[in-house]
Amino acid sequence: MNKENIIEIKNLSISFRKDKSWNEVIHNADLSVRRGEITAIVGESGSGKSVSSLAIMGLLDKKITKINSGEILFYPTCEGTETKKENNGGETPIHLEELSQKGYQKIRGKKIAMIFQEPMTALNPVKRCGKQVDEMICTHLKVTGKEAKAMTLALFREVLLPNEERIYNAYPFELSGGQRQRVMIAMALSCKPELLIADEPTTALDVTVQKSILSLISSLQKKYGMSVIFISHDLGLVNSIADNVIVIYQGRIIEQGKCNAVFTNPKQAYTKGLIASRPPMDYKPERLLSVKDFLSGEKPVVKIISHEQTLEERKLIYSQAPLLEVKNLEIEYTLKRNIFSAVTKSFKAVSNVSFNVYKGETLGLVGESGCGKTSLGKAVVQLIKQNSGDVIFKGRSLSSLPSKEKYETKKQIQIIFQDPYSSLNPRKTIGRTIEEPMEVYRLFNKSERRDKSLELLSKVGLNEDFYFRYPHELSGGQRQRVGIARALSLEPELIVCDESVSALDVSVQAQVLNLLNDLKKDYGFAYIFISHDLGVVKYMSDRIIVMQKGQIAEENYPEEIYNNPQEEYTKKLISSIRI
Repeated sequence: MNKENIIEIKNLSISFRKDKSWNEVIHNADLSVRRGEITAIVGESGSGKSVSSLAIMGLLDKKITKINSGEILFYPTCEGTETKKENNGGETPIHLEELSQKGYQKIRGKKIAMIFQEPMTALNPVKRCGKQVDEMICTHLKVTGKEAKAMTLALFREVLLPNEERIYNAYPFELSGGQRQRVMIAMALSCKPELLIADEPTTALDVTVQKSILSLISSLQKKYGMSVIFISHDLGLVNSIADNVIVIYQGRIIEQGKCNAVFTNPKQAYTKGLIASRPPMDYKPERLLSVKDFLSGEKPVVKIISHEQTLEERKLIYSQAPLLEVKNLEIEYTLKRNIFSAVTKSFKAVSNVSFNVYKGETLGLVGESGCGKTSLGKAVVQLIKQNSGDVIFKGRSLSSLPSKEKYETKKQIQIIFQDPYSSLNPRKTIGRTIEEPMEVYRLFNKSERRDKSLELLSKVGLNEDFYFRYPHELSGGQRQRVGIARALSLEPELIVCDESVSALDVSVQAQVLNLLNDLKKDYGFAYIFISHDLGVVKYMSDRIIVMQKGQIAEENYPEEIYNNPQEEYTKKLISSIRI
C-alpha cells in the first residue's frame, strides 16, 4: 500500500472531440494527493481543473472525451473493488482509467466522493433532500430504510443543518444556497470516503457562509482523516484551507508545492499574476493587475489612486442631481394563499429602503444571501413590482410612466444577472444573444448590429469566434462575459450588476472590473454593484450600502465601512474577508 499518496496521476492526457477532430485539453499531467491532507487545484476557467476531477470520478462522457495516455492510480486502505489489475488488499493500486462503469459504481460515493459546484443542479429537484442521502447510503451500505434515515439525520446534524427533520423533508428549492451545499457535503460523507473532491464548493455563496462551509470541510477532513482535492479559482480561499497547491494553466501543471511556499514565493509568472489579481484591501490601484500583465515579460506597474483624487471625484459625482432615487421601497413576497386566494403567509424581502444613485457613481450593495439586495436590484429595473415606495429615474417615477415611455426608459436601465448558466438562451448563438436587445429596440441595421456585437465581445475579452458559438460551448466565466456584453449593447445609463463577477476566476474578474470602470469613465454610466464579496465591492464602489434582513444596516464610503464599521453585522462581514 502506498503510505504517502492516495492518488497518483502519471502522464495523463485528455482530449475533447469537437466536430470531427480531437483537441487535447490536459497535457501530460503528473500530480499526487497525499493521505490525510487537503490539496488544492487552482487555475482560470477552462484550464482543466474540473476535467481532472471528473476523470478521477469516471464521469467524463466517453462519446466526446478520451484519455490519450497516462494512469490514474488510486490506493485505498482496504480492498473491495475488482479491476483488471487486482487490488490485493490495497497493496497495489486500482487503475481508475481501466474501470468499467460497474467497477466505478463500487467506488464512486463509497471510496471517492464529490461535492459539485452548483448544488441546485446536482440535487434532484423533485426528490426530498433526505431521501437523496438515504439512497446513497442504501446503495453502498447494507442497512434498512429506517437505519438509513437515522444515519442521514445524524449527518445533517454533523454538517450543522438547523432543524434536521425539516431539511430531511424539504425539496432543494426550499433551502438556501448554503443549506443545499451542506446537504451535498452530508451526501458526500455518508459512506465515509477516503478521498473527497470538492469542485468550487463555495462559489456564489456569501462570505460568512463560505467561511462556515470551509470550516466545516476542514473539521470533517481532520475528524475522518480524509484526503481532499479542493478545486477553486479563489486563491484567498485556497490559502485558508489547503496544505498543498497545484497550479494549472491551459491544461498543463506549471507549479505545485506547499501552499505557504507557493503563495509567498511563486516561481511562475502565471502564478504571480493569479495572486496579484485579487483587489488589494489597503490601497486602491487605478487598474487591477491580471495574468496578462505578468505573462508579457515586463514588470507590471501599479498606479495608486490617492486620497486627494478620490475626494475630487466624489465632489464631482455628488454635486449633481441624482440619476436614480429609491424612496421608502418595500417588497413583499406571497408564500401562501387560502382557498379564497387571500394571502395567509408572506415574506418581506425589502423594508423601507431609501437611497440615491448619481451619474458616474458605483453604489455597492453588500450583505448575506437573503438580505434583499437582489430583490432591490430587480425592483430598480422593474422586473418585480414594489408593494410600496417609489423608484424615480431622471426625475420621473417609473411606476407612473405611460407604457410607451416606460418601455423606452427600460432601455436605459439594464441588469447583468448572477447566474451565467440560466440567463442565456441555450438555443441562440452568442452573436444572436447580444444582438437581440438591439433588434427589439430597432437600433442599427443588421450589419451594424453584427459589428457592434463583435466590438462588445472584444471589449469583454472574447474573440470573434465566440460570435457563432452556443452557451453550452462556453465555460462559466465566458458565459458571464457574454451576459455583460449583452447588457452593454443598449448603451444604458444605469446598470445593475447582480453578483456579475462571482462566477469568474480572479484574473478574468480583474479584467471585467477594469472594463466596468473604463466604461464608467468613458460613458458616465452609473452602477449598482451587488455582491457578497466585500473586498471586490470596496475596490469598485464610491459608496457602500450594507443590507441586513431587508433593511439598510450601514451606509458610508468604502474606507469608512472597512476601517471603522459601526454595526456588529458589518464587522462580521469584514472578518470573513480572505486577504
